[in-house]
Amino acid sequence: MGQSPAQVFEALADPVRRDILELVAAAELSAGAIVTAVQRYTRISQPGVSQHLKVLRDAGLVRMRADGTRRLYALDRAGLETARAWLAELADPLAAFAQPLDALATEVARGKRTRRAAAHGAPEAQDANVRRDDHPNRDTRPA
Repeated sequence: MGQSPAQVFEALADPVRRDILELVAAAELSAGAIVTAVQRYTRISQPGVSQHLKVLRDAGLVRMRADGTRRLYALDRAGLETARAWLAELADPLAAFAQPLDALATEVARGKRTRRAAAHGAPEAQDANVRRDDHPNRDTRPA
């Protein structure tokens, strides 16, 4: 599911949730193991950790799978990608235009080469737009 950057950053704003993310980024862990690890350095109840896990799940930052009666949590990179994409756009608002502009530059260069070749009477100018698949030496028999 697609989360908004605001939802992802809100989830990342809490230091306990960031610590939980670091734990599940290293390995898939049960809810009990996460509670035990978090309680080593902070006084938080099991329901408190469960609430943090729910916020992280809702933000798309962790995924949960059932294994019998245990709930196992792992990092879900989708939420991180949401945050990364938003930050990248903020850092370079023109980045989204880079690939189409590169393609346009390639087409312009191809057109210039074709015109130059035609101006000099080069025979390849007539064949400049022939695709490789259409090459006369290509074997067209079915495989």
